[in-house]
This record gives sequence, structure tokens and C-alpha cells, in this order.
Amino acid sequence: MSPPTPSWNPTVDEDLNAELDLALRLADAADAVSMARFDAPDLHIRTKPDATHVTEADLATERAIRAVLEAERPGDGVFGEEYGATGNLARQWIIDPIDGTANYLKGIPMWTTLIALAIDGVPRVGVASQPAIGRRWWAATGLGAWTNTPGGAPRRLHVSAVARLDEASVSFQSIAQWDESGHTDALLRLSRAVWRDRGYGDAWPYCLLAEGRLEFVAEFGVREYDIAPFVPIVTEAGGRFTSFEGADSIASGSSLATNGVLHDAFLELLHTPAEER
Repeated sequence: MSPPTPSWNPTVDEDLNAELDLALRLADAADAVSMARFDAPDLHIRTKPDATHVTEADLATERAIRAVLEAERPGDGVFGEEYGATGNLARQWIIDPIDGTANYLKGIPMWTTLIALAIDGVPRVGVASQPAIGRRWWAATGLGAWTNTPGGAPRRLHVSAVARLDEASVSFQSIAQWDESGHTDALLRLSRAVWRDRGYGDAWPYCLLAEGRLEFVAEFGVREYDIAPFVPIVTEAGGRFTSFEGADSIASGSSLATNGVLHDAFLELLHTPAEER
């Protein structure tokens, strides 16, 4: 069962420092497990009923996260990609142990462990960890969005101030994804209107957006565990996160994240053909 999805921008009515600290420790536990089997020649892989792949590392990483949560937050619910949803929906940890399994099993280092805490359906804490390249991004409502820096102190994140579509750099996931969702025409309008378009992959583009390096990211066919951490990461960096239709939801099957300044302009561009604008 998926959590409810009320409006974002909740009042900061509790101290999320402890929850963010736990989320970071969950990422530490996950990184230790996933990296131990990354690029292993004998990695066990199987195909799930939805034709996607799952590896032994996906399963072991989610188990490691769940074990810590069971010990430290036994009253909280958990919703993970590999083992489903259990427990409390009002406080629910949302987990994708390895987002980008196709990259992981091919030995490509662009994969991410995603961890979020949703309170009353709103993602309030988020961590995205990419241990194969030594990068991590994290945020909590009211506490800002941050990333690590090699050999230095954490750096606070801010989205870009780009305010023109023709100066925007965007990431669109893949042409096939937009085509399968019936939005090929919208993708063409987008590509013709912006400065630069690239498909950077799964989780990484949201992190680039929060760092101010992109102005737009959109996906289709996503579940809550694919995108939940990026709600606080993007919004705490000053951006905006909605569904493709503009709703405050992580359960709609789509996502649209921007630097905030251009969000409405992107929505209009995507949903209104040129002759109607």
C-alpha cells in the first residue's frame, strides 16, 4: 500500500535532525553492503515479473536498511522496492536499495541508494547516496539541502536562478520513456525551447538540479521509492517538485522537478502546443 500524498510545504513542527542523522546512517549501512558486491563477476541476477532486474545486492541492501530501522524505529512503517510496504503509514521510510540496477549489474557506477522519511504522506527527509563515485546528497524540511565535498565540509545546495527557457539545461530520462507515456510531442517542444537537453540517467539529474547545474528533470513510470528523497532535496535547495501534471504527489507515476522559477513555464510548454499558446 502506498502512503497518502497531501500537499507539500508542511509546517516544521518537530526536530528532524535525529531523523536525518538516522537516514545518513542507513545510507552508510547500505553503502557497505552494495559496494561489497559491485562489479562482482559472480553477482546473482534474476528478472522480476515486470521484466526489470533484481540482484542479490538489491535484496541484501534493503534487508540491511530494514534491520537498522527495526532496531531503531520499530514503530515506523517501511515501503521498499524489493520487500513492499509494512507497518505505519503516518511515518513511513521509503527505500530504493539500488536505483539504477541496470547500471549496477553492468558495472557502471551511476546507481544510487534512495532513502526518505514521509510523515503523513509528505517526504520530509531524503538521502541519495552514490557510493561508487563517493557522492551523497541529503536534506530535511527546514534544515536545508546538502552534499559532500571531497576532503572538505558539506556544502549547502541551491538551485539555479536561470529564468529563461532558452537558457535552461534539462534532463528528460529517455526518449523511449516519453514515447511510451504518449508525450513525444511534448518532449520535442521541450528540446526545441531550451538551451540544452540530455538524458543523464535515473537519480543523478535531481541531484544536479539541486546543485544548480540543471533547471528541469522529468520522468514517467516512477514509483514513490524512485523519487521520494528528491522532494526535500529539491525543495530545500529552493526548487519545486510536482507530478508531470503539476500536482503535489509522489504517487502519480510521474515527476517534474525544476529550479522553481521556471516551473510554471515548463508546465505550460509541456501541456500546451505552440498554436494554442
